[in-house]
Order: sequence, then structure tokens, then C-alpha cells
Amino acid sequence: MTHISLLVLAAASVLPAQTTKIVRPKEIDAVLANPGIGFTTLNRFNGDPLNQGTKWTEGHPFEVFPFQGKLEVAGQPLTSIAYFRVYWKYVEPEPGQYNWTMLDAALRIAHERGQTLMLRVAPYGPQALTEDVPAWYRKMVGNESGKAFPDKWRTDPEDPRYVKSWTNLVRALGARYDGDPRLEAVDVSIVGYWGEGEHTDQLSEPTMRVLVDSYLEAFPKTPLLMQPTDRRTNAYALSKRNVGWRADCLGDMRCVDGHWCHMFDAYPEDIVNFGIQDAWRGGPVSLEACWVMREWKNRGWDVDYIIEQSLKWHISSFNNKSSAVPEEWAPKVQRWLNRMGYRFVLRRFAYPESVAPQGKLSFASWWENKGVAPCYRRFPLALRLSDGKRTEVLVTGADVRNWLPGDVVYDDAVMVPAGMPAGAYDLQVGLLDPVTRQPKVKLAIEGIDGEGWYTLGKITVQR
Repeated sequence: MTHISLLVLAAASVLPAQTTKIVRPKEIDAVLANPGIGFTTLNRFNGDPLNQGTKWTEGHPFEVFPFQGKLEVAGQPLTSIAYFRVYWKYVEPEPGQYNWTMLDAALRIAHERGQTLMLRVAPYGPQALTEDVPAWYRKMVGNESGKAFPDKWRTDPEDPRYVKSWTNLVRALGARYDGDPRLEAVDVSIVGYWGEGEHTDQLSEPTMRVLVDSYLEAFPKTPLLMQPTDRRTNAYALSKRNVGWRADCLGDMRCVDGHWCHMFDAYPEDIVNFGIQDAWRGGPVSLEACWVMREWKNRGWDVDYIIEQSLKWHISSFNNKSSAVPEEWAPKVQRWLNRMGYRFVLRRFAYPESVAPQGKLSFASWWENKGVAPCYRRFPLALRLSDGKRTEVLVTGADVRNWLPGDVVYDDAVMVPAGMPAGAYDLQVGLLDPVTRQPKVKLAIEGIDGEGWYTLGKITVQR
């Protein structure tokens, strides 16, 4: 029988004057496919075949592949995030009629494959015939080819019809999906090919605010990501709430051949100039390969430099577009994954040798986050007492969203239930799924059992 107690007492920095046990778990070097971090798939899911060569698909409805029962795919790390980028025309084929079937299926399949869904609905793409705005919208506004649009704009975002239609779409998405635990994050996408936001700085102030506000208001619970577009837009969003950011051309090193490139001429400057260098403290950073990693290899680009820059920018997740990692780079990718996002190591845990029913189980703990970012979702830290007959889960008050890179000292006390039988119990620790209350986050230490708990030692309940 398992019981869960939510009673948490005031933090106790000093343990009671009784025999104290001290545990120093052994660190492991394994890659941990934890929630919200690591590689992502693109318009595919764990277990689906990879794109071949240096090509990929995006913007169109995902293809359903027969699932072979195995989540791992050779050439790609196991992922916890499925990224789905789809054009507006497929989401709203008729005005006010939304393709919930497609989006619901993406959420369901991702969940079945051990992933959450990261979503971007893009207004349009570069191909005029197949990636335009929805046909009904094009019919309403007519042929706009005579307008002097900035590069990578396909329709006029200052048109009140665009503002109304787009914000209605965003609000409909939020009404249906905001706070869904299967939804990892949503991209703020308002203009430009693939929704990447080119020339957002040329929007009028009122239009920019209305478009951005639609996301801020529609998704108060789900994390939002926005492109580094311009200081005005990025600062406006960050003035309202914590917003993460994403960039879609990590690795572009064409500068080595004398050309302009993202890695030297855009990202370093924009991250600072647009005021988003500290946004990682409150929202995730998700980066996408320019082309795919195989293209980096073919062009002779310095993957070590690319990786180090991404870590400097506090990356949590990386989209290689469901393409294979060059085999020679597998060790480098493993080291990258072990620093990407958060990585919790329990260094020291001190607790009393014995405790009484209705007594305080005080503990002192030292953790290290060896990643480059915090965890952006709250996974409750809990202790478990188990003797094979009775199991009691004691939830602490820790908020791992505040565990920034570096050392974390967390001391607390939980109450042992009054009806706890006397005897010797295994003392275990775990980070739980807030819905299922089962262990969800793996720690970078030895001692995990078949349920995801980490055994620290024995504790005696005395009458």
C-alpha cells in the first residue's frame, strides 16, 4: 500500500541531536533523457525512421509511420521532446474551423512515445503555391504581390484582417491546449517564412503588441519561446512575463568561407543587443540546426565551437531535424547532452538514523546542477519509506525550478504519518511527475530501482 503525504514542515538547517547518517551517492556519466531537455525530433516521434542524408520535412502534417515497438533509433539520441512545426493552412483550413484532429494526434502520439510536444504554427513558408496562407484567407485579401513587402513576408501583417484572423487562431489554440501537461512549449510566431520573425522590427507598435499579446494571454501556463527578432519586441514580451527563446540556425559557420553567418554575425550580437542574454533564467532556450549536423560535417565546420557557444547561451534542447548524428561525433554529442539543460547530482544527504510516527524526518542535502540551465517545470522532490509491505511518499517543499547551475543546498523536514508501523525502512528519494506522482526525472547518481526511486539507506521508525 502506498500513501502520499503533502505535509511539509519548516526547513531545518540543523538536524536533531541524534545519530545522523550521511550518504554521498556516486555520480554517473550516462546520458539522461529527462523531460524538457536534449535532442528533439521534428515532425516525427521517437521510434520513427530518420530523414536520410541532409534533407528534412517541416511545415506540413506529420507522416504516420508504423511503430515497431522500439523508441530508440540508431543515429539519434533518445529524445523527450517532439517538435511539430506546421503551416497555418493545415491548422485552419476554413475560417474558424480548426484541425484539432491533427494536433490532438500529435499530442497523443508524442505522449505514447515518451515525449512532450513543442509546437509552432507558422503563418506561411517560402513556396508560393504550397506554403501560402490558407486559401480562404488569400481569397479574402486577394493577390498581394504588388505590395512592397520586406523579404520573407507573404502577406500584410498590418492588415486588420490578418491581425484578427491570426490572434483568433492563437486564442483558440490556447483555449484548447494551454496547461496541457503533454505540451512542452509554444513558439511565438507572427510573421516571416516558417514563422521565424524576419523584420518584426518593421511592424507598427500597436500591431506588434496585439500579435505578441495574443500568445501571452492565450498561454499563461505553457512556456513560450520567441525568436531573437529585435530589441523592442523581445523586451516587450519579457516585460510581461518570463519567455524563453529559440533560434533556427545554430551551427551556421559560413563565415569561415568569407560569407555572413549566424554564428559570428547574428546570434552573439543579437542575444546581447536584444536583451535576452538572461532570459534563460526564466524560460528555456531551444536551438535548431542550420541545415543538419551532417551538413556541418560535410562543410568542415568546427562542432566543438558550435557546442560550446550553445552551452554559453544556456541551451536546453536541440533540434537536429530527425537526422542522424555523424558517427564520428557521437562522443562529442554525449558530452554535449550531459551539459544541455539541467543535470542533478545529489552530492550529500544527511538524515536521522531513526524517527517516530508523527515525528519530523529532518534532512540536509547538497545538490549540484551540472547543466547550464534550470528545470522549467516543477517536479516535486519526495522521500519514500518502504519495507515491502507499506510505502509512504513524503513530498517536500522544494521547487527545482530555482535550482540554477551550480551548487544547491536544500534542507527540510517532513512529517512521518501517525499510523506508520515500527520497523526498518528503505529511505529513497525521487523527483516526481506532478500528475502521476511517480518518479519522472532521473538523477545522475547510482542507486535507481525499477520504479525510478534512488535508495539512500535504511531508517528506523520507532514507537
